[in-house]
Amino acid sequence: MNIEVCYSPQSYPLFHNPESIVVVVDILRATSAITTAFYNGVTKMIPVATVEEAKTFKESGYLVAAERNGEMLEGFDLGNSPFGYMNTKVKGKTIAITTTNGTQAIEAASQAKKIIIGSFLNLETVINYLKKEKKDVLFLCAGWKNKFNLEDTLFAGAVSEALIYKHGFNSICDSTIASMELYKLSKHDLYGFLANSSHRNRLAKLDLERDIKYCLTPNQCPVLPIMEGKFLVKKT
Repeated sequence: MNIEVCYSPQSYPLFHNPESIVVVVDILRATSAITTAFYNGVTKMIPVATVEEAKTFKESGYLVAAERNGEMLEGFDLGNSPFGYMNTKVKGKTIAITTTNGTQAIEAASQAKKIIIGSFLNLETVINYLKKEKKDVLFLCAGWKNKFNLEDTLFAGAVSEALIYKHGFNSICDSTIASMELYKLSKHDLYGFLANSSHRNRLAKLDLERDIKYCLTPNQCPVLPIMEGKFLVKKT
């Protein structure tokens, strides 16, 4: 049961393993928003890579979430803020979603045997699922426009640490080792550790500090979104 960490969707082909469970991670904020959505009663989500695809779902009568560069796009129902999904209007709905980074990562991993959604909000749920599955694991960090970022890496380190030290997994992957070392440095104050990080500062300029703090608070939403065909659904 090997663990690898891929820091960018662009690098995914170098890591693709047909037997791995792929954990897509976009802490700020797509996978946090998706996890929150399912916790608040969304039935299905349809991740799409482009705004054009999102528009076709909007024209077909779906609720649609669309975000680029941290901001909700005009003409859509929702953005990328988890707080937008804490609303009764999403309960029982199917929502199409496109984001700057997270849905691009899901698209990059579309040939994976199994894809799950990871965030600090469902940290223990992800750990428990992977522990039971006993399969190789690949963390696919969404990053920022195919560049490395810290927060996704810290989540990969948190789960890797638990699986390796407590549940018999292993890794000879340098990116996994680096992720765990960074998590060790940060785990007592994730928010403070990210003070100078690019995406925390990018979102702070958009007055989204509340989103940042929420997304870094573990185990608020004990649900597991998982891909089934073209849909994300809640693992039962």
